[in-house]
Amino acid sequence: MRARAREAENFDVPGAEVLPINNEIVLPDEPVSPIEPIRHSPLFSLGGIRGAIADSLMATSGFIRERMTGDFAVDDYGFDPHFAETVWFPAIRQLYSKWFRVEVTGIENLPAEGAALLVANHAGTIPIDGLIASVAVRDNHPNQRYLRALAADMVFETPVIGDLARRIGATLACHDDAEALLRQGELTAVWPEGFKGIGKLYKDRYKLQRFGRGGFVTTAIRTQAPIIPVSIVGSEEIYPMIADLKPLARALGLPYFPITPLFPWLGPLGVIPLPAKWHIHFGRPIETSSYDPAAADDPMVVFDLTDHVREEIQQTLFRMLSRRGSVYLG
Repeated sequence: MRARAREAENFDVPGAEVLPINNEIVLPDEPVSPIEPIRHSPLFSLGGIRGAIADSLMATSGFIRERMTGDFAVDDYGFDPHFAETVWFPAIRQLYSKWFRVEVTGIENLPAEGAALLVANHAGTIPIDGLIASVAVRDNHPNQRYLRALAADMVFETPVIGDLARRIGATLACHDDAEALLRQGELTAVWPEGFKGIGKLYKDRYKLQRFGRGGFVTTAIRTQAPIIPVSIVGSEEIYPMIADLKPLARALGLPYFPITPLFPWLGPLGVIPLPAKWHIHFGRPIETSSYDPAAADDPMVVFDLTDHVREEIQQTLFRMLSRRGSVYLG
């Protein structure tokens, strides 16, 4: 596995064009209160795999016992905190801490309470970044807050996955749901690049795609919620997409059909993500309270603020990449 990781780290593909760094963006030199020291993945060992499976099975059995009592609540969007805490988070933490060894900085930029709209770069062929960001917030925030993700229609149209997404706190990426969550004081997250971000080729890694029409800015201004830029390094390398079979994607009704160094050549094994080392940075809040709510309908205001958020994330990504060590063995 280590040999495969070293090979994957040196694809014969040129890197993305790097723009000058904006010196006004502050990025700490050291991580802010990580849960545990950064280390090589113990899942490379048989003992690590056994431990991960045992932890997940214990969490699931505890969930079944407690579920039988009927003492749990589900909100209007289908979010089931009991399921998330006893089944989902224990399982995904294995991937978070032992496979991707996630490092988190800037957690102090998230509000202790009340609403904020987190805006992040999107990558990885499969949108694992949303799941990992949710764990990063839940496990690092002093008040252990939940992150409510806004997901694409396709997620909720997919059997099983749609129901699971609702249970773990996701909802439809539309103005109504986003505005309602923010008015309820939730930490809400959006990935404006959409499929253009997660479906881009490896040669375009860490180059942000267009941020749509700025709908997230409109929602933030209307609710007076601060915007938190989120920069994620590591997601681009878990499934390096070297080609996209567009004709096959169209035939299957998919936004893209990825070809990676391992998929589809290794069959089901090719779906296992490469163990890239992740770093998630939560940037300083961009306040929207100074805007009149009517500014949400001004295209120039929306465009300027959308571009500002995008540039903040892009420049922070470049700065994080300049300090990065090994992609897979860090």
